[in-house]
Amino acid sequence: MRPGFQRRVEMRGESFSVIGRNCVATTRLPSAGFSITVRIAVTADASSIGRLTTTVGEAGAIVTALDVVDSDHTHVTVDLTCDTADANHADQVVDALTALDGVDVRKVSDRTFLLHLGGKIEVSPKVALRTRDELSRAYTPGVARVCQAIAENPADARRLTIKRNTVAVVSDGSAVLGLGNLGPAASLPVMEGKAALFKRFGGVDAWPVVLDTQDTDEIVAIVKAIAPAYGGINLEDIAAPRCFEIEAQLRAALDIPVFHDDQHGTAICVLAALTNALRVVGKELAQVRVVVSGAGAAGTAIMKLLLRQGVGDIIAYDRRGALHRGMTGLNPAWQWLAEHTNRENYSGDLAGAVRDADVFIGVSAPNLLTGDDIAAMAKDAIVFALANPDPEVDPREARKHAAVVATGRSDQPNQINNVLAFPGVFRGMLDAHAEEFTEEMAIAAARAIADVVGEEKINPTVIVPSVFDSRVAPAVAAAVRAAAQNPATTPPPAADPGPADLPEIAANASATP
Repeated sequence: MRPGFQRRVEMRGESFSVIGRNCVATTRLPSAGFSITVRIAVTADASSIGRLTTTVGEAGAIVTALDVVDSDHTHVTVDLTCDTADANHADQVVDALTALDGVDVRKVSDRTFLLHLGGKIEVSPKVALRTRDELSRAYTPGVARVCQAIAENPADARRLTIKRNTVAVVSDGSAVLGLGNLGPAASLPVMEGKAALFKRFGGVDAWPVVLDTQDTDEIVAIVKAIAPAYGGINLEDIAAPRCFEIEAQLRAALDIPVFHDDQHGTAICVLAALTNALRVVGKELAQVRVVVSGAGAAGTAIMKLLLRQGVGDIIAYDRRGALHRGMTGLNPAWQWLAEHTNRENYSGDLAGAVRDADVFIGVSAPNLLTGDDIAAMAKDAIVFALANPDPEVDPREARKHAAVVATGRSDQPNQINNVLAFPGVFRGMLDAHAEEFTEEMAIAAARAIADVVGEEKINPTVIVPSVFDSRVAPAVAAAVRAAAQNPATTPPPAADPGPADLPEIAANASATP
């Protein structure tokens, strides 16, 4: 093999990249999230471009674009864009190109970093400011009249300011994606992206508010202090169990909805997906046994919502194993789960927990299960392996044994993504002037998402709509608005299974006219 030449081989079911005599595992598939553009000058012969694309393909990457930048009688300069699996894989692709005879690699650009240059959002005025008259109305002296009107009737702030359509996206950076405690500055790209999604899919103006504190009382005090400018608060990437207490205190103190998306957005989307997955396999929620790997913010909210909907049984699994009665030293959230799940008080490992289970939901860590573990599940099993970027089980292996498989990845069928929920949820709450987020809204949103697909169109590879389906956010918004304005239209939930010391997903709906 010539120096720098790379190819992909299969060994024991894993995918590897081989460069020279080196074998490097690359279990991830190429993704647009690791797309690079390589500027290359090559000799102008008939085979030069073909050699480039062949080398990239042999390196396990996917060519997505090839653009000629410049040329003369002897050379041609091209920008070759390709999707790679991760940063190391991108380096390997560049090394393979550099090793080719007659090839000059001049520049490598990471397209994800290019997209983030200068941030992803901006403030743009809604009103024209072209004349003195317009300036006088938008600012002094005319604006003083509006200030006085709001002082006399504070409720007018919702009608006359950004409050009617604006949400704060608040984070302390303590649980950023699956990366851990990165702090506020490093969390900002995620919050910017969230704000962009709010606008793109829900028409909601959102702004990142990242806090340089991870003290519960300080976070609550800061959010309370900034709340007058916003119609809702979206909590994001705040680690459990603090996130539960922060949300509970803010809900009690504020007259605007407080919504922790890592909890409730995930739970809504999982309930929607599970509703359709159960339709596919012909099972009822009350009859199934569910194993949830990950009892953090997302896992706890998922389990509480499923319990409210009457699930047959749930086993909660986290780093201390299966949560069961008799365990000591548990935080309040885990103690609640130990007391209200796991009917048979199972205490073994995860592989044993999923044996004969109907549903596995993973919101935890990669590569916890194998295809053999999925094969040991009940007939027509459902697997939601949602850890990102690498799921709890290889979806290709899971699909060999499970009837329905979903992940959190955009390059796999059945992507369960919170963007299906939160833009429409906030759109509906803002339109209804809701004062709080309720369980009725969560259930209504989940049903709306599931129904967008339609019973006549669901199948094992289509249990949720595309995030780009233009019907989703309006349907969710309408359902949430109806639940806010008339909670009686939503069937009553099961009896509250939780103690007062753990915040509930459910609360009584309340709205202002």
